[in-house]
Amino acid sequence: MVTQKRSHPASSENRDPLQTTGINRRGLLLGGSLIAASAVATTAFPNAGYAELKEYPPGTTFPGRIGRTIDESQPAWPAPIVAKPGSPNVLFIVLDDTGFGQLGCYGSPINTPNINRLAEGGLLYTNMHTTALCSPTRSCILTGRNHHSNAMACITEGSTGYPGSNGLIPFENGFLSEMLVGQGYSTFAVGKWHLTPAEQISAAGPYNRWPLGRGFERYYGFLSGDTSQYYPDLVYDNRQVEPPKTPEEGYHLTPDLVDKAIGFIADTKQLAPEKPFFLYLATGAQHAPHQVPKEWADKYKGKFDDGWDAYREKVFAKQKELGVIPQNTVLSRHDPDVQDWGQLPADERKLYARMMEVFAGFLEHTDHHIGRLVDFLEQMGELDNTLIMLISDNGASAEGGPHGSVNENKFFNNVPDDLQQNLQALDELGGPKYFNHYAWGWTFAGDTPFKRWKRETFRGGVSDAFLVHWPKGIEPKGGVRTQFAHAIDMVPTVLEALEISPPKDIRGVTQSPIEGVSFAHTFNDAAAASKHDTQYFEMFAHRAIYHDGWRAVCPFPGDSFAEAKASFGELTLTEDKLRELDAKGWELYNLTEDPAETNNLAETHRAKLIEMIALWYVEAGRYDVLPLDSRGTARFADPRPQLTKERDTYVYYPGTQSVPENVAVKVLNRAHTISADVDVPSEGAEGVLICHGGNTGGYTLFVKDGKLHYVHNYVSAEEFDIASTESIPTGKLTLRYEFEPTGKPDLAHGKGTPGKGRLFANETLIGQGELPVTIPLLIGLGGGLSVGRNPGSPVSELYTPPFAFTGKIFKVTVDVSGKSTQSAEEQHKAAAMAAMKRQ
Repeated sequence: MVTQKRSHPASSENRDPLQTTGINRRGLLLGGSLIAASAVATTAFPNAGYAELKEYPPGTTFPGRIGRTIDESQPAWPAPIVAKPGSPNVLFIVLDDTGFGQLGCYGSPINTPNINRLAEGGLLYTNMHTTALCSPTRSCILTGRNHHSNAMACITEGSTGYPGSNGLIPFENGFLSEMLVGQGYSTFAVGKWHLTPAEQISAAGPYNRWPLGRGFERYYGFLSGDTSQYYPDLVYDNRQVEPPKTPEEGYHLTPDLVDKAIGFIADTKQLAPEKPFFLYLATGAQHAPHQVPKEWADKYKGKFDDGWDAYREKVFAKQKELGVIPQNTVLSRHDPDVQDWGQLPADERKLYARMMEVFAGFLEHTDHHIGRLVDFLEQMGELDNTLIMLISDNGASAEGGPHGSVNENKFFNNVPDDLQQNLQALDELGGPKYFNHYAWGWTFAGDTPFKRWKRETFRGGVSDAFLVHWPKGIEPKGGVRTQFAHAIDMVPTVLEALEISPPKDIRGVTQSPIEGVSFAHTFNDAAAASKHDTQYFEMFAHRAIYHDGWRAVCPFPGDSFAEAKASFGELTLTEDKLRELDAKGWELYNLTEDPAETNNLAETHRAKLIEMIALWYVEAGRYDVLPLDSRGTARFADPRPQLTKERDTYVYYPGTQSVPENVAVKVLNRAHTISADVDVPSEGAEGVLICHGGNTGGYTLFVKDGKLHYVHNYVSAEEFDIASTESIPTGKLTLRYEFEPTGKPDLAHGKGTPGKGRLFANETLIGQGELPVTIPLLIGLGGGLSVGRNPGSPVSELYTPPFAFTGKIFKVTVDVSGKSTQSAEEQHKAAAMAAMKRQ
């Protein structure tokens, strides 16, 4: 474990961005002496004995002369890879779970002045599409190939053993980073990754599908689908690091990521000013947890008290005023799954309004720090020649459920939220204590004017915000573009703008054809026709097809959960059901006349519908879409190749930190023992021996005030503390916790196995207690397994992290050989639920 350390000014907003690297503006401090930057850039050394430096393309014939001695020889050097003079920088900014109607420039009342500025100085696209889910879309953004071609039918945790869904993005589908690094670009990735198989993100690797294995030269961010904004699981290049500050010291992930992005750029531009960069910045905001300093959320006090329907009406009117949607657009209906705001009790309205205030503050906060990056580029004189593309990876998220949550871990463990508990959290929503997500009434409002949301292929799930800013390459300013486009079109557009041909091979691997098409021709021609005529969509068996202005959609299980009499969760598509859907489940929309998909023409235009259905199957065959898989949690539990087989005994050593849940020992709902071999000095010791999770749920074994404690944090609803009745001995000894199940789990109702816990010092029983309920499915959203300290949010309120153990730990052994109380099916389901949050 390597811990990142650096000093931070009190406010990152006002610092000189060039100082984030520690490099002097006027030169480089090398060996204690200041060397002028111009001297460092000098390539001619007249006293070296050579009249001229001769270079040649790598891989070609050596053009110099080789004699028997140096006097009879003439040197020549393989030329370094240098980008074409004047090549633009490229910046991708990827927002998470941001709906079509949530940015200011798309009609939202949420203040996003910096994103608006990019739209005003560039082009705002109103017909961009994604896949409806994060990892699949991100794979399209970076490769220019469809998500099934990238084996990304789902997030990596939901991979299945088929070519279009195994979660292993083929190396023949090169990333833009791999293409540009071969053209002399510096390449940086910052923020959310979520493109590596979940089984491969631990310290055991392999690392070839981490960012540095896919063409990025530097990386700082988190590898999974979400993380706490205050206690993130951070990776720097190929090693795990800790945040540079604590929440109490003002830490938040977004400014940290932007600081790092600025530093990466500054490092390169100060040393090689002519070298262009490609920066992929994916902050992870606006994904849950919706966390932001209170003053940002407070800016929106009272702004959403009139509810989600009122929000939709106001945004819809503003969108027409801005020209974001055609004047003939009809606002989609009130969603049957969403409560009537006017019928809600006052307490619920108060809670839901505050949840939206926090989300709005979170988005404005994100915009502010994007603005810092843009200001930095402008200060450096690089903004005009930086091709910026900003996109959301899918529509707004409904994963908060119908009522929202102050601890999303309850949802993933089937534990119902309690309104009174949620109301008690009002003053602290957005802070480090809660892992909150708004109610899906705000989801449907956030996708105005469209219906539905993330995970579904109606336009609410796949039509997303997108803008392009490049003053040097785009003449119009503040224009709107209506051409159909898809995330797979970003790579070919960049390559055309840079005048670069797609490479035939990358690192010896022959490359597949890029499947997207460039829209660069629309930059300076608003009337240009789209070159993207046909595009399929599929997510969790929810299907759609676009062709020449028409769209056919086959929703599964139906237009809403209420109408389909289904729940948000496990849905099974059988062969009989598929035949029924293909016969009468498809809907047809003419987008020219009906952009928001409100008038289903399936009955009146049957021939057109049959043509569209057939076209969907043609595309499905071409891009490895089949088999259709509607499963939610069940698919996440499918067996997958592992580095090692499951075992009865797991041994961890001091320094082990944040082992991801999918590769950590699984102790839920089964008998187990945790044994820590330690050396306690004569004056005693305290601190964490082993912990897993955070303040959203988990367990921790620790010593405090001389007593041994085991705390089980049941999804932050209750802490069960088993403490020793006497102080632990000093010297070398084994401290042990044993869990004996006394009943069966009730997974459907959010209750894990009850049991009896016992504490031992060597073989002496020193404490015991009952655990009436335990976490059923997911340890926690707050962190992985760690030994010797609690690095993130505290698993227990009985200590303040990191609460490092002050004695010596030799090893911690976890034995799970006791007979499990879970069936194999239940264990699969538990593993599946752990993956649900990684979207």
